[in-house]
This record gives sequence, C-alpha cells and structure tokens, in this order.
Amino acid sequence: MAKLNLLSFFFFCIIFLCFFFHYSSQFELEEPWLDEEDEDDVNMVQSGRDIHSTKKCDFSVGKWVYDQSYPLYDSTCPYLSTAVTCQKNGRPDSDYEKWRWKPNSCSIPRFDALKFLGKLRRKRIILVGDSIMRNQWESLVCLVQGVVPTGRKRVTYKGPSMSFHAMDFEASIKFLWAPLLVELKKGPENKRVLHLDLIEENAKYWRGVDILVFDSAHWWTHFDTQSSWDYYMEGNSLYRNMNPMVAYQKGLTTWARWVDLNLNPQKTKVIFRSMSPRHNRENGWKCYNQKQPLQFFSHLHVPEPLVVLQTVLKRMRFPVYLQDITTMSAFRRDGHPSVYRKAMSQEERKQSKGLSSDCSHWCLPGVPDIWNEMLSALV
Repeated sequence: MAKLNLLSFFFFCIIFLCFFFHYSSQFELEEPWLDEEDEDDVNMVQSGRDIHSTKKCDFSVGKWVYDQSYPLYDSTCPYLSTAVTCQKNGRPDSDYEKWRWKPNSCSIPRFDALKFLGKLRRKRIILVGDSIMRNQWESLVCLVQGVVPTGRKRVTYKGPSMSFHAMDFEASIKFLWAPLLVELKKGPENKRVLHLDLIEENAKYWRGVDILVFDSAHWWTHFDTQSSWDYYMEGNSLYRNMNPMVAYQKGLTTWARWVDLNLNPQKTKVIFRSMSPRHNRENGWKCYNQKQPLQFFSHLHVPEPLVVLQTVLKRMRFPVYLQDITTMSAFRRDGHPSVYRKAMSQEERKQSKGLSSDCSHWCLPGVPDIWNEMLSALV
C-alpha cells in the first residue's frame, strides 16, 4: 500500500509540473511582443522566407498620431531639393510635418541619428530606385547630418549616384538611380528597349554593399506617351506591347534571381520598400490644399504592383525584408508638394490654376522621415 501511495504521489508531481510549465509558457507568449522602451527587438519584424507569415507586430497597420515634437529637422537642411522644401516654397500650413505613425501592436523607435550612424560604422547603405527613392534618401541624409560636424561630412556625385559621407563613422549613404532595376537601352533606330532579363549594368554597383534598399513600381505603370521605352525585350524576342504587370513581374524576377545568386545574407541585408501611393486623380489636384491625413478609407484596395512584389519575394531563397509603406502613406494626401514645388510671389500663386500639382513626391520634412524611422529599426 505504501508503495502504491508513493507511486500515486510521484505521478501527481509529474502532472503538476507539466501543468505548471505549460501555464508558464502560455503566460510568456501573452506578454507584449515589443515594449515601447525595448528598441533592440524590432529589427526582426519582417524577415526571411516567412516574410508573409503573420507577425505579432506589423509596422504597416496602425494610425497617424499628431506629435508636436516633430519634425526632426527643418527645411533649411542643405541637402534638400528645391522641389520638396514646401515651407521655403511658401506653403502656408505646417501640420503635415507633425504626424507620427503608430503601429497597432508596437511602436517605431524615434529616429536616433547617432545610433543609426553607429549601426553604419564602416558600412555602406545604398537606396536604389526612382525619384521617390531620392526623396527618401534626402530625408535620411537630413535626419543624420545634424550630428556630424561640418568639416566631417560631404556629398559626392558620380554618374547615376550621389553619396553622403560621415567621415568619423567611415559610413556612406548613397542613392543610385535605377527606377526599373533592369536595363533600359537604346536599340535600332534610336528606339528605347527595356530588357526584362538584363540587370548587370545596374547590379554591378550593388556588390559588396552592406545594406541595400530597393523600390521599383512607378515607372512600370507608365504607358502610352508616358512610357520610358518603345519595346520590351526578353532573350531574342522583341515585344511592342505587354501587360505592364506581367512585365513588372518579369523584371522583378530578374532582380530576385540576381540577388539569390550573387549576394550573401551573412554580409548583406536587403530591404524592398513597397510602392509610394500617388494622389493624382482629378487632374492632379486631389492633394491640393489638403491639410489633414485621411481618417479612413471607404474601401481598401491593395495595388496590383504590391501583389506582384509579394509574389516574387515569396519565391526567393534570399531573406528579403519587405518594408510595406503603401497603405500608411495612402492616408497622407496632405503630405505632397502640390503647387509648392518652387518659390513664387503671391501674384504668381493667384494664377495657381495654371500650375502643375505634384501629388507623387513628398514635402520634407514629412512622410519619408517616418519610412526612415522604420528603416532604422530594420537595419
């Protein structure tokens, strides 16, 4: 009987311990994925081959919060293009500079220039893409340049690129013009040919880089008179017409194959930023005189280029980080230069109906600063 009681007690202890550890593990899983003070855990938000799996924190889902502590720099930053310095160009309102993006289930750490440059010490980061990627590059340079002494920073221009150098950190932040990623060349009769399966002329600049940030979407959606090419070419076949999204998928697949074959994930981090939304409807004036973010969408439409991008990334072996800024930026039709692309007199401004309205690029300081806060958390 004593032996039976001992066995029963032993069995009870095993059951109790199993229950205890099971309960403990459940409790740990219920803790917040990212405390607002814990900035170091955020760099794995979107990673690897499971890029489309459900994450506990999704930077792309949240809301814009008005924050008086923004912006983090002003439009006197010497590295800004005239076309994006909306305050200097006479824009009368400035609230568009003071909105911070707050994800639903975590927080994006406030941009810390010294910490970011510390991560970049003896490294190179290249932002590859179109004029909106240059928009983001100018934002990033302005975010960091204030902590670098005047004699210890410089910008150099070479061919299709421009680079900011922080000498004390031996770090460089470069923008490289390659809006289609694949090669656009002159063909017979001076025709422009987009080679969907050639990329090395652009990709040769990407080798040996520590961090690569890509975007490519807008130029692929141009058509007819706005198109930058006359023909598509794949192998030896020449095409006059092709579905733009089929062409986009072919071009992205060429990029993805090059990354898979040529880059080492132990040495290079690759981030692909999703397309920046445009607010160009109503003859390009949909963003004119807008002063607040949209509060909601009547319906949420996922742009086809984003679907194509997700499909291509999902098939890759290389762990590419998808930085999805499309929906969050779609709320911000107030953030574009609109008619404030250059300085004008009041008299010229009165004739604004004859002015072109830029509802594609972004005023700086502004929306791309938040993209770069996300970027800083990812690198």
